[in-house]
Amino acid sequence: MHGERAPRPTALITGGASGIGAAFARALAAEGYRLVLVDRDHERLQAFAASLDAETITADLTDEGAIAKVEERCRTGLDLLVNNAGFGHPTEFLDTSAAAEIAMSRVHVEAVLRLTIAALPAMIARGAGGVVNTGSVLGFFPSSTYSASKAWVINFSQSAHTKARPHGVNVTVLCPGFTRTGFHDTAGMNMAKVPGFLWLDADTLVKGALRDWRRGRAVSIPGWHNKVITALSRLLPMRLILRIHAGGGKGSMAVRAAAPGGPR
Repeated sequence: MHGERAPRPTALITGGASGIGAAFARALAAEGYRLVLVDRDHERLQAFAASLDAETITADLTDEGAIAKVEERCRTGLDLLVNNAGFGHPTEFLDTSAAAEIAMSRVHVEAVLRLTIAALPAMIARGAGGVVNTGSVLGFFPSSTYSASKAWVINFSQSAHTKARPHGVNVTVLCPGFTRTGFHDTAGMNMAKVPGFLWLDADTLVKGALRDWRRGRAVSIPGWHNKVITALSRLLPMRLILRIHAGGGKGSMAVRAAAPGGPR
């Protein structure tokens, strides 16, 4: 009927109650999206969602039942899926329990895989919509189990991009470096020695990510310094990268600048 408004698009954001996820929520709400926010922290989720009139799903994505619940919601009428949930460990993998590492892998790998597979078919069928997955600049370097899981996110997202793009659906992986969120505090990481110029603001980062997604870019790397760091991953011999990382200290700052970026 003439004069009817087009339905508002719907975006589902995991890790949506704080940090980068909350920045995505604010940006998309300002654009008129209906929001479905997923987070494991029920009280924080409810408080944040109330300010945006958002639908909420309290879910810890290390749990099978929680993944299945969000997976089902992804099959019903999404225009954008933002796989942002994640966390890091303050200890090296030999000093971290296998259970803790597997839990991280479940959030970074299994949840991203399953939610993307759940959301994409309907988007492809109508030729619109997309997915933004939060990776990390650290995913370009062999540094830790965190970096290994984010390397998977980068590789998988690029593969999904090639499959979905011909159907009018964009899949983009966002690769932040140091971002001002509560991520590092939650993980118990002391970031006092990181130079100020290496940090980015979450709202600015998200603005660039959404711009890159709409332009159909497979990879979004915010900030000139992060672009330089990722270029080093392609230009430097792997043997040298491993030596720099193993040595620690000032010489490893460029590689370590690719640290976790998100809230989550």
